[in-house]
Amino acid sequence: MSLRDVSINVNGTDYQASVEPRLSLVELLRKKLSLTGTHVGCEHGVCGACTVMVDGRSVRSCLMLAVQADGAEVVTVEGLSEEQGPLGPLQAAFRRCHGLQCGFCTPGMLMTLTDFLTRNPEPTRDEVRIALTANACRCTGYKGIVDAAMEAAAEIRRAS
Repeated sequence: MSLRDVSINVNGTDYQASVEPRLSLVELLRKKLSLTGTHVGCEHGVCGACTVMVDGRSVRSCLMLAVQADGAEVVTVEGLSEEQGPLGPLQAAFRRCHGLQCGFCTPGMLMTLTDFLTRNPEPTRDEVRIALTANACRCTGYKGIVDAAMEAAAEIRRAS
């Protein structure tokens, strides 16, 4: 199988890689770029653990091929705050509201909610729950996650 060249901007850094046409975006991020914050769960787009932002929209990176992201801007959970910098408002709210337990689903939840809160800065609790229907969490029962989203939305509105 012939390799394909891919140029991708991830978290503000440009990368070039030669990849097999069938390599998924999550595999590129984790194995070739060593960005392991994006988790691999079901590999069928059902659990949401692999969610990243591609050109400003949340996508399941297990379902997207790396070659489809050629020329795209990708943000992973590592890009939500600066390394060694303060947490972003949503991340800080997750910590304050106990929106995580084992942490496996957390990166996907954060990325899904980042996209959602960008498009809906004044959500209701029900709208947050609906936005998270494609993100599976086995530990929290979602209350802390919804609380965190509501708190972060209010903080983001106050800051702008």
